[in-house]
Amino acid sequence: MNTQYEIGVIGAGNAAEGIVHGILRKSVLFDDRLIASDPVEGRRQLFADRFKIAVTDDNRLLVENSYIVVLAVKPQQFAEVCRGFTELIREDHLIVSIMAGVSTTALEGAFPHINARVIRAMPNLPVHVGAGMSGIHAGQYATDADLLRAQRIFDAGGRSIVIKKEENMDAVTAVSGTGPAYFYYFVEALTEAGKECGLTPQQAELLAKQACLGAARMMVESKEPPAALRKKVMSPGGTTEAAMASMADNRVFDGIRQAVRAARRRSEELGH
Repeated sequence: MNTQYEIGVIGAGNAAEGIVHGILRKSVLFDDRLIASDPVEGRRQLFADRFKIAVTDDNRLLVENSYIVVLAVKPQQFAEVCRGFTELIREDHLIVSIMAGVSTTALEGAFPHINARVIRAMPNLPVHVGAGMSGIHAGQYATDADLLRAQRIFDAGGRSIVIKKEENMDAVTAVSGTGPAYFYYFVEALTEAGKECGLTPQQAELLAKQACLGAARMMVESKEPPAALRKKVMSPGGTTEAAMASMADNRVFDGIRQAVRAARRRSEELGH
């Protein structure tokens, strides 16, 4: 069936904004092949003004006129949102979900009249700057071509990996989906510590941000494991060794591991 739009995004929130930005920046599609829906007028206007794409508050219109339907709503809204257009989902539709914790089985079950082709994805906030990371898992009826289409969408905002075992998607959510927040929290703490040590707020923030940017780039570009790079910074009896000893005493490493496990548990709970 010919459709007016290649991709329709239901939910014009922050995640959807980053995804659409990547698609347009990388010229995966032109703006006239995208539409977004949202009940909030301000979000619709933002997408219309920033991206010059079609917008609507009518999910049914979007579904009827799109080939790929991206579900970018909160997982708690999933059932209610889908009930509004269930019977409109066709065999030629591809459903792509970025809802944390919602399984492909649950997605397929929302459209019982067909063997719904669904892809579950978990992107993260840095898709806004083309440095995102997404884990992607294909449902039982999705084709290899469907998986490639989804990868093309998420690779436009950074990188993606295919996750074979769906139970591991909760770990993807906990590590990379939520991961940027852990990183920002660390930078907040680093900045505050710098201020306590006598730096101005501007100096502390710039030093913390640039140190983390440089460390991340070196880790990615050198392809050395983080533990090896950390040892390069350390010298016996030096400042870094003192800092690492303090972190060990305060169980910082274990605290991060526990935080990731907590995020994974919450992702699992959202799916039930």
